[in-house]
Amino acid sequence: MSMRVHALIGALAIGQLFGTAMIACGEETAIRVGNIDAVLTTPANVERPVVALLIAGSGTTDHDGNGPQVKPATLKKLAEQLAARNIATLRYDKRGAGGWKKEFGKPEDFRFKDFVDDAVALVDYLRNSGKFARLAVVGHSEGGLVAILAARRVPVDRLVLLATAARKQGDLLKAQLERKQIPPDVLEPILKAIDDIMAGQIVDPPPRGLPIAPSMQPGLASAFAEDPIDPLKLIDRPILIVGGGRDRQVARLDFVALSTAAPLAKTLWLPDMNHVLVDVADGDDDLAAYNQPERALDAGMIDSVAAFILGGDAR
Repeated sequence: MSMRVHALIGALAIGQLFGTAMIACGEETAIRVGNIDAVLTTPANVERPVVALLIAGSGTTDHDGNGPQVKPATLKKLAEQLAARNIATLRYDKRGAGGWKKEFGKPEDFRFKDFVDDAVALVDYLRNSGKFARLAVVGHSEGGLVAILAARRVPVDRLVLLATAARKQGDLLKAQLERKQIPPDVLEPILKAIDDIMAGQIVDPPPRGLPIAPSMQPGLASAFAEDPIDPLKLIDRPILIVGGGRDRQVARLDFVALSTAAPLAKTLWLPDMNHVLVDVADGDDDLAAYNQPERALDAGMIDSVAAFILGGDAR
């Protein structure tokens, strides 16, 4: 879940090659799958590696895990660290990253299902390529919800949920706003508007502090009202759930609820890790980390995710 309200809108055939670059632990290749721009990272000297599809969190987030306001490079760092452990990855630009493409239709026609369709198309691409031994899907934040819904539609070998909420996004946003020092006369109309949007109503005019145009509200409602718990209960693949004690966007109660919904899942709680998967000391350090792409990801998280993807026991 993005730190800014407007970022919650999100965007609110095998592809041709565009270019290849060498990195320290392997090779990066820019590809297009349908209308989706993506980067495939493959480890050096590994024939048919395990591959992980990396799904970014909310907002107009690009393949590196960066958005207009925050640039932690979470997915880029994750891809590099997994390549160093002989795991290939595919990461991609979400709809709306770098501007809305006309190929995606009108922005006001966007629905959350479109994000899931994109993930499903990329899973199919990886499966049909014949280049990979097994496939994992790794979702970060809102990307965890996309990963859960995609895993209900197409076969995946493993599912990883990083800093993922167990609540509907509308409910999560309300909880985040209630923790902020917003005057009651401003907050109450916002909370009511979120409830109305979740119920499928159009709020016109939107309240001060929630500048969501009426034409965009149906798309927002499709994201706000999606519940991760019921579909998660139906997934019978190995699952890893990772949460952080310094995550100010997703609470420990979300970690517990996800773990309860998937009682056979492997779980990992990292007391010092924040929402962008780095260790922080306090609130100021947490805020700074959102724009420190050079900052290393939590080492325990990387080791555990890699071991799980490679076949570590999830039971």
